[in-house]
Amino acid sequence: MTILPKQKSPPVLGLERQTILLYAHAKFGKSTIASGSPDAIFFATEAGLNHLDVYQVPIHNWEDLLNASKEIGAGEHNFKTVVIDTVDNAYRLCSEHICREHGIKHESDLRYGKGWSLVNGEFQRVLTKLSLLPYGLFLISHAVEREITTRTGNYTKIIPTLPDKARKIILGMSDFILYGDIEESSNRDGKSATRRVLRTKPTKHYEAGDRTGKMPETIDASYKAFWSVYQKNIITTTPKEKRVKPLPCKKTKALTLKLMTISLTRQMNRSLMRFRMVNTR
Repeated sequence: MTILPKQKSPPVLGLERQTILLYAHAKFGKSTIASGSPDAIFFATEAGLNHLDVYQVPIHNWEDLLNASKEIGAGEHNFKTVVIDTVDNAYRLCSEHICREHGIKHESDLRYGKGWSLVNGEFQRVLTKLSLLPYGLFLISHAVEREITTRTGNYTKIIPTLPDKARKIILGMSDFILYGDIEESSNRDGKSATRRVLRTKPTKHYEAGDRTGKMPETIDASYKAFWSVYQKNIITTTPKEKRVKPLPCKKTKALTLKLMTISLTRQMNRSLMRFRMVNTR
């Protein structure tokens, strides 16, 4: 039985099927924005949800996140979006899990970078599995300023506070990379005014991205505003015959399991090749 497709896959347009990364400085309102996602459940890896009326699962260790992900994958619930708040702490929990599993205090205690490879491999495995489920994945991170050095000079860039390899994993799987910023302007009276915005286009000075290429550069910082612009710029501009049709529940689960199996097999093969290279040094 072949797994090769005979038809092109139509665009998946529902926001409840997208992977979104939102990062900003402290107290910007990241969790509040994510709480507007369709039927959201928070995997809370840190405090900060006390003033929000949301469904949440406290995540104290990597095993908690694995168990919560397993229940989400089983599909016996009404949630449509998983929010990991924050993905920074999720990565830290993954690192602690690998260190405990191998009886080490730090990833660098394993030679030839094997510790880091194990952490990044496990982190990517679980996040990829979640992103392939028929639900939205909303990842929250903090922002930090980094000094970038090039041949022509130095400049400051704002990026998520993840380690480099974890950041590349998240950036690569995200359909939307939203940077929460404060935009300053002057009103008619000449007085300064500010508004919170979501930036969707990458620049030299901050990380952002939009896989569709159809979103405006800035959007008001609320899920309602984001959804309104998304609907106007993407959903209504895509012909109905090209939109993906929802699959029946059983077919959705079967397709999800097939995609997960293919993805995880490829990851295991890549990890095996890396370990073989390490052991032959």
